[in-house]
Amino acid sequence: MNAFMMAWRVSRWLPQRAVQGLATTGSRIVWRRGGRVVERYEDNLAKVTGLSGDALRAKSRAGLESVARYYAEALTLGRMSATVIDARVRLEGYEQVESILRATDKDKGVVAALSHSGNWDLVGAYASRNIIPVTAVAEILKPQEVFDEFVALREGIGIEVLGHEGSTTFRKLISIAQSRRTLICLLADRDLSGSGVEVEMWGRKVKVAPGPAALSSVAKIPLVPVMVHYEQLTGERRKRAGSKWGVVLSFGTPLHPGDYPREHRVALMSQAWASALADRIAEHPEDWHMLQRFGWVE
Repeated sequence: MNAFMMAWRVSRWLPQRAVQGLATTGSRIVWRRGGRVVERYEDNLAKVTGLSGDALRAKSRAGLESVARYYAEALTLGRMSATVIDARVRLEGYEQVESILRATDKDKGVVAALSHSGNWDLVGAYASRNIIPVTAVAEILKPQEVFDEFVALREGIGIEVLGHEGSTTFRKLISIAQSRRTLICLLADRDLSGSGVEVEMWGRKVKVAPGPAALSSVAKIPLVPVMVHYEQLTGERRKRAGSKWGVVLSFGTPLHPGDYPREHRVALMSQAWASALADRIAEHPEDWHMLQRFGWVE
């Protein structure tokens, strides 16, 4: 059996705090052992933060603990009540997005450009119930049963999930965007299309996914850069959340396709959302879970 599937099944019988404790311990073991994944993660962090030596090692340890926190929460999310989820999520910059949602046709969607940060499943559970229905595209993981478990988890908390299948998925998204009131969430800081758009982030050239800007342009819907990071909770909110950790769902300034020239629209909109997310990631680099190869243009 796949190790992740085994952890998922065992976690169902453990208290949530035990799951979190085991995940944190595991992250520290991985950090101490090092290896290719940790080296690649630290290389990504170094290019964002400029850190090196002990400072970089400390940041990567915090980052791996953040990754472990996400997986522990994902494994136990199905057991969280609406009250607990609401207590764990805080919104920033929502006012300007709320006005966009009010002004958008009831049969039109809004696209969100996301980074691999924080816990999107947790905020998706919050948003789908309190803000707007959520549609997401997920990389098709192997083995298939892992992907199926994630899909079941997300659909169980109100998120519609489409598997990433290139142009076929994009056509489905256009149809959804033009016929349904939903927030279409696209993880875009790591390009899976093979046709990435070159932008600048942290003073470096990188390639990011063209999907958010292309969908916004074709469907004529707004694009919102969105970031999630963790924060420590105190007092009554910590008590209601049942955890010392919560997440901040931070909305950037909405982008409107009509404000950009058609010829360079995708490139310019991609640079705009990438710049917004780069600023937020630099503020909370330990919550940027980019353990994979990133699109640096060397």
